[in-house]
Amino acid sequence: MNGTVIILKKELKRVFGDKKLVFSLFILPAIIMVALYGIMGFMMGKMSDDIEEHRNSVYVVNATEGFKNIISATGYDKNNDVIYLSEEEYRAAAKLDDDLAKKEDAIKTEEDFLNYQVKNNMVQLVVYFEKDFSKKYDSYTKSGDQIPSINLYYNPTENYSTNTYGVFTASIMNTYQSSLLKNRLEKEKIDMESLNVFNVVETTVAKEAKEKGKFISMMLPYMMVIMLFAGAMSVGVDAIAGEKERGTLASMLLSPVNRGQIVGGKIISLMILSGLSAIVYVVSMMVAMPVMKALGGESADMAQGLGNLELSLVQGLQLVAIMLTLVFLFVALIAFLAVRAKDVKTASTYISPVYIVVMVAGMLTMFMSGDKVPTYRYAIPVYGSAVAVKDLCVNELTAVNFLASLSGALILAVIFTVLITKSFNDERVMFNA
Repeated sequence: MNGTVIILKKELKRVFGDKKLVFSLFILPAIIMVALYGIMGFMMGKMSDDIEEHRNSVYVVNATEGFKNIISATGYDKNNDVIYLSEEEYRAAAKLDDDLAKKEDAIKTEEDFLNYQVKNNMVQLVVYFEKDFSKKYDSYTKSGDQIPSINLYYNPTENYSTNTYGVFTASIMNTYQSSLLKNRLEKEKIDMESLNVFNVVETTVAKEAKEKGKFISMMLPYMMVIMLFAGAMSVGVDAIAGEKERGTLASMLLSPVNRGQIVGGKIISLMILSGLSAIVYVVSMMVAMPVMKALGGESADMAQGLGNLELSLVQGLQLVAIMLTLVFLFVALIAFLAVRAKDVKTASTYISPVYIVVMVAGMLTMFMSGDKVPTYRYAIPVYGSAVAVKDLCVNELTAVNFLASLSGALILAVIFTVLITKSFNDERVMFNA
């Protein structure tokens, strides 16, 4: 036991005695996290403001007087450039651009020209009334008569165009449709209100905890798994493969300290360092989210997810227990791969595919359906822990599933620890023979 304590103190002193290492492991990640989320919030807010403030170009071809009146009444044309064209004017505009038609073989007709303008974001929206729209509307008398069309052209890959389409449809098109319907019913002396045969009253009945923790239950498991693994990887590779490559581990093995105690000291010290690294990430995120919200405004509402997380004392202890078992598992796994590698480069090569598997395991919880997860799945290392954290966020984690998640991770961590001890006792592995 004394040997374990000696190795533990040595490892902690090696890290905390190096100011550059402390900065790179615990301070720099916090700075990067806050800066990254701050920049994201700023850019999201800037993009949202730009879309809202942009004056969009809207072509309206063959517009009726009633349609023009609605656009004027809503004030839509004050904040956007609404250009009214007749059929002839639009055809003439298309034919005028002969140079463009020669460059673009796809432009053969007026409609091709219209599509070209929208695709290239020259115009954000084109509202194309069918020819003789009003005449066809007025001549409608019974079911089966021809119904006139209004074609909308917009580009879903452009933010300006998508926003213009959404706002225009909600504020203008729906209003115009209701206006025409009202006029038709009045001619038939039918009360428009009589068409409303019932009212729909919506009442939400979701669990309060689940409603509050819905967003964070999707993100926290994935982010926690990634952060814990990244923390273990940042200190684990150098602590074993690095010392092995530099030859310092060989001198430690020749000391009178039992090799099992060396493994114990290494594992415990790596757990402490990895845990501290993960705490730095979590605290940094809790600081970064409000920064992101402040800079991004309404466009960064997702940043409120952490603020909605409410855990009792028991749930907080459960979360800590899950995190500790994951740290133990990741440290043991990375230490095993590092001890089997000849140098840091080889160890990193071994760990890279494992990192991808861990990412996928954490990501699976983001796309889970509402079906209940069987208890045995909680025993699957990493995945089971992520599911347990997801349930914890919405207050649905049972004691059985909690224990299953701990057991799966602990059993695999113990197996890797045993394998590490055997590797330390194998001279060929430890001295790269």
